[in-house]
Amino acid sequence: MARLASGIWVAAYLARLRAEAIPAYVTARGDETAGAVLVKLATLDGQARAFHRSLDLMTGARTWVTLTEGDEREVDAAISRQRGFDPDLWVIEVEDRRGRHLLDQDGFAD
Repeated sequence: MARLASGIWVAAYLARLRAEAIPAYVTARGDETAGAVLVKLATLDGQARAFHRSLDLMTGARTWVTLTEGDEREVDAAISRQRGFDPDLWVIEVEDRRGRHLLDQDGFAD
């Protein structure tokens, strides 16, 4: 099965967040076709969490897992290091005091 191009996935994700009135921004634009996507969730209290997609080798399922979490400055530093390794990486920042990111909903692991 063909995978969805990164730029299309990002646009759909942002639209879904907007529909739920959850602010989100593209803070780093990656490769439109095959760039990996990293999602930062800022809870607006100085804390944050960064998620990336991971492949479960046993089942073939793609899931979102926490890359790092804690003080927002430390999470930003970890994201910056990831961008240094992968300049094609997309970074989406979600801001929600309740910690909503919607990555656990159907359609976002694909």
